[in-house]
Parts: sequence; structure tokens; C-alpha cells
Amino acid sequence: MNIPTMMNGAILPGNSTVEFRNFEVPVPKHGEVLVRTKASTICGSDIRCIYREHTGKGPEGYQKGMIAGHEPAGQIVAAGPGCRRFKTGDRVIIYHISGCGVCNDCRRGYMISCTSDQYRRAYGWQRNGGMAPYILAEEKDLVALPDTLTYADGAQVACGFGTVYEAIEKVGVCGNDAVLVVGLGPVGLACLMLCKALGAQKLIGADISSERTELAMKLGLIEASVKSVEEVRKLTNNLGVERAFDCSAADAGRQLAIRATRKWGKIALVGEGGGMTVNPSPDMIHDQKTVYGSWVTSIWRMEELVERLVRWNIHPETLITHRFPLDSAAKAYALAAEAKCGKVAVCFDEELK
Repeated sequence: MNIPTMMNGAILPGNSTVEFRNFEVPVPKHGEVLVRTKASTICGSDIRCIYREHTGKGPEGYQKGMIAGHEPAGQIVAAGPGCRRFKTGDRVIIYHISGCGVCNDCRRGYMISCTSDQYRRAYGWQRNGGMAPYILAEEKDLVALPDTLTYADGAQVACGFGTVYEAIEKVGVCGNDAVLVVGLGPVGLACLMLCKALGAQKLIGADISSERTELAMKLGLIEASVKSVEEVRKLTNNLGVERAFDCSAADAGRQLAIRATRKWGKIALVGEGGGMTVNPSPDMIHDQKTVYGSWVTSIWRMEELVERLVRWNIHPETLITHRFPLDSAAKAYALAAEAKCGKVAVCFDEELK
């Protein structure tokens, strides 16, 4: 394969626009690989913290001029010396944070929580990401993508599906549970897909967007849409759900998730940003509820999720409603920012259907 020396990459200036710049195609060094990008999906955090304006600091601090996109999957086209597992031709997902590798959190596999100010760099934030034909990645950040999953499947595992799988594992979901998911964007839809695969048969959704509610219904992921605690109780023998997930990041959404959960139930807060107003005693303490905060996942759990997706015959790409070529990235981000559709993807080669 002939690898060019230059490529176009999309950057986000922070004013709801997309710009293209020329970049050198990097040459992998020790422990690095060059990946031909096949699919790069757009995350809500890209919209919230970079596309509209640069609001992030620390772990969410976007470095101006970096190629955007932290949900990439592709194929290795070159490998530097010292690679131990992956080689040219391998299909891979890129775990979207590259950590130092030696702090306590990295050694647990949670590079998202790496404590090194010098070495923690997120793809698409502090190092170049997937909105370009090629992406330089460290071998330690790779997850193998089986042939039975598409690159578009893998791109969503890199963040959204991995994130909700972590939350689901924290609270535990099985066939005994009625589940409420608040916020039916791509993350909420992913949560519903995985809860359904784990056996939950009563799945309830809540969202202010009629378009996203209709999509969840169309995909068969919810049996009912609600807007209040009373509606949830009517569907659950006046008891509430056993498990609830807030993927909305809205104060009202978080209140609904907590208050619609029954005694001894568990709630996971997944949506980023916003605030929360609760009355601890009646909302949580007296009913013995447990509330978890959950941020992304570990790389070992991401590998585990990939295995489960194959076993369950689940394809995350089902949630993609729009695909764009790289030169239409501005349209892709603008559509994602409207928050009315499913997942939006920038695709290359065979993934551009």
C-alpha cells in the first residue's frame, strides 16, 4: 500500500465550524502504529467542549490545531519497531486516551483517569485524532477488532458503548430488572441495546426530543416513553425501576432517574456536564438507593465488551443514522450538534456506504 506523505485533517476552532488543514502523515516510532482510519464517530463531548466553544480544562482541554475525533477504528498500515502484539493488516479500535502507563489508574487499565499531566493525552483533544485518513497510535492503546464487527461498530466501542458498558457493570443489570434510561442520544441508545442483551425486558426511555424517542421506539429498544416519576411508577406496579441510567446530563433528567428508582435500587450517572438538585434524605438515603458516577471504561473491559458484542450478535452501527465523507465533516458536526438524530459518523473506504 502506498502511503502518502500529506493528508487533510479536520480541526474544530470552537465557533461551531470545521476547518481543514494539511498535516504530514506521521511515521510510527518505537511502540507506535499508523492506522488507516475507516470510521470516526462524533461524541457529544466533542460538541459540548470543542465544537461550540473550547470549554474544557485539564483532561478535557482541547489543544488548538489538533485533528478532532476520539472515536476511531481502522486498519494498521505500518508498525514501528518494538510492537509486541499488533502488526500491519490488523483491524483495531483505538482506546481514546493514551496514558502514562505507570500510574495506579493506568495499571488498572483506566487511562481515562491517568494522573500524569505530562503523558496523559486524549486522541482528538491533546493529540491528533480520527478526523483524518491516518492516525498515529500507541500499540498499548489498541483493542483488536474481530472480522465479524465492522469498523463503524468498533468506532462506537472506542467511547460510547464502552462508557455505558462500564456503567452497566457497576450497577449490574439482568432479566430481573426494569430499566429506565434518561437521555436517548447515541449513549442512551447504546445503554438500552446492552441492557436488552443482558436480559432486561422492561426498558423505559425518557427524552425531550421526539425524534430521538421515535428512533428508540423504531429500533425496538423501549416499550414506553415517559416524562415523569408517576408515569414510571404506573409501568412498574407503583414501585419504580430497579436500575436507572442518566445519559442526559440535565438536572431534570438526573432527578427523574433517581426519583423513579425503587427502594434499594441503583442509579448510574453517565451524562457529562450540567448540575443536579436532589434532596438526599427522601431521594436516596431513606430508600437505600446507590448512585454511581461512571466515566468511560478501562481498556480490558473494552476488550471484554468486544467479545460480548460478537457473542450477542450486536452491531453498534445500527445506531448510525448518517454517514459523511471527510470533506463533509462540517455537515456531520452541524447535524450532530442539533441532537435530533442517532449517531453521526465520518467514514472512509468501505465504511462510506
